[in-house]
Amino acid sequence: MSDATSKPPSHAAIFGAATQLFAEKGYAATSVRDIGAAAGVDASLVIRHFGSKEQLFIDTMKIDLDHNPLMAGPLESLGERYIDFILTADDQVRGVFLALLRASDSGSIGTELRSAHEDAFVSPIKQRLDGDDADLRARLAGSLVGGLLYSLWVVGDETLAATDHRQIVRRYGALLQALITP
Repeated sequence: MSDATSKPPSHAAIFGAATQLFAEKGYAATSVRDIGAAAGVDASLVIRHFGSKEQLFIDTMKIDLDHNPLMAGPLESLGERYIDFILTADDQVRGVFLALLRASDSGSIGTELRSAHEDAFVSPIKQRLDGDDADLRARLAGSLVGGLLYSLWVVGDETLAATDHRQIVRRYGALLQALITP
């Protein structure tokens, strides 16, 4: 029996409700009672299934990006392709990014944020790079991408948000390309 079918329906309902509430309201503003109510179960069942609110948050707030098509192209044009890819990421990516950032000072969630940054931004780029400084270039590239997302999604920079998508891809892609090119 697969893992998905071996769990009771309440597990999936709690997981779905928590994913939505954490992304919309953040970690601190979402209570176990809120999650239970949204899932149609008693709050104690939330803890029974997931152990704690923090563990449920960590389980649900994962950035799921399929980098394979992006990484298959030539390294010489990866900068623009990567920025375009990130800017067109779905609302799930934005919600997880913001929820992890807002909760980064709560318990082990800071560790999860570092892991998400590594998995979503640094590792996919690092896999394509060669040279002694490949790790450093990948980390700088991940930081550059994270800064763009921070400006757009946390700060809410209205000028950036109103700028033509192609112009951001071209200019920011050139910055990213300069970092990843040996």
